[in-house]
Amino acid sequence: MNTEVLNLWESEGSTKITAYIPENKTSDCAIVILPGGAYMSRAPHEGKGYAEFFTKNGITSFVVDYRVAPEQFPLPLLDSRRAIKYVRYYSDKYGINKNKIAVMGSSAGGHLAALTSTYFEKIEGDSCDEIDNEDFIPNAQILCYPVIKLLGKGIAHLGSGKYLLGERHAEMGEELSPDIIASERTPKAFIWHTAADQAVNVINSLDYAKKLKNVGVSTELHIFPDGSHGLGLADGEDDVQRHVSQWSELLLKWLRYINF
Repeated sequence: MNTEVLNLWESEGSTKITAYIPENKTSDCAIVILPGGAYMSRAPHEGKGYAEFFTKNGITSFVVDYRVAPEQFPLPLLDSRRAIKYVRYYSDKYGINKNKIAVMGSSAGGHLAALTSTYFEKIEGDSCDEIDNEDFIPNAQILCYPVIKLLGKGIAHLGSGKYLLGERHAEMGEELSPDIIASERTPKAFIWHTAADQAVNVINSLDYAKKLKNVGVSTELHIFPDGSHGLGLADGEDDVQRHVSQWSELLLKWLRYINF
C-alpha cells in the first residue's frame, strides 16, 4: 500500500486529502471517505480504517480531512465537493474511471456524504481553478449509520446540526436534511445501520431510503438488530460485532453488482 498526503486546495496548509493506493488494484473505481465525528472531529477508524480495508481489497480510496467546528456550513460541503472534483481531475494519475466515484461517510460524515449527493445549490467559493470544472456529484453513495435529519426531537442528531450550523440550525436544518431534498439526480446508495443505535436513530436511514425509493434512486439498505453507534468495520470479538461486520463484505458485493 502506498499513501500520499496532498493539499485539496492550492494554498499551503489547506484541507488535506490522503490517497491510499493498493499495490494490486482490482477495480478502477475510487471511494472518497468522510469520517464521522458530529462535525466537531473526524474519527480515524472511519477514515484510515476504511481506507486500509479498501486497499486490501484492491480499491483506491481517499480520506478527506474536511473542516469541522469551529468552521461551519458551507465549508465542510465545499471540501467534500472539492474532493470529488479532485479525484476526477487526477483520475488518469491514479488509474481511476471518473464515472466510478463513490462518496462514503459514517455518522455526521454520512450526513455530509448524503448532502453531497442531494444538495446541488451553488455555493460561493465553489469555483476557483481547472479542478473545479469537474462535476462534484458522485456516482454512488455509501452511508454507515448516517445522520440524515438535523431537526426533529428524538430522531435528529441535534449535536451535528449545532456544530454544522450554529445559530442557523433552526433556520437551515430542513434545507440541509437529505431525506427532504433528495431527487432523481441523487446517486444510487448503499446504507447500513443498527436498530439498537442510541446515538443516531435508525429512522434516519429508513426515512432516507424511503425518500430515495420515492424518487426512483436504486438503494440497498441493511439494518442489523443489535450494535452500538460508531462501530466502523465492527472488528471486535463479541457476537454482535461479528454479526454486524458482514456489512463490509456486502458492500464489496454491491460495488461489484453496480459494476464498480
